[in-house]
Amino acid sequence: QVQLVESGGGLVQAGGSLRLSCAASGSIFSINRMGWYRQAPEKQRELVASITSGSPTNYADSVKGRFTISRDNAKNTVYLQMNSLKPEDTAVYYCNAQGAVLVSGPTNRNYWGQGTQVTVSS
Repeated sequence: QVQLVESGGGLVQAGGSLRLSCAASGSIFSINRMGWYRQAPEKQRELVASITSGSPTNYADSVKGRFTISRDNAKNTVYLQMNSLKPEDTAVYYCNAQGAVLVSGPTNRNYWGQGTQVTVSS
């Protein structure tokens, strides 16, 4: 099993910055893909950014140039640096992990964190 614990959310004014962290724990050898999704009220959950173990990254068009995703493979931790935040970035941000190799073997299961609230005031 993989447990994901997020931290770093909060309230910030427009133009400000926040850094989210997500630490994966469990009997893990490696995780191929880690990412951040977000869900605003009455909207579908959407991909914000993802990064694979080889470090290729993918960003939603709405955050390109403002957000940066990175990871520490040794710590199974993924980060999301969010700069120039806008009110429309307000959402619950969820950490995601896919392609984990556990002590018991590889798994195709999709793992989610509990979510952390990001609120950007205008």
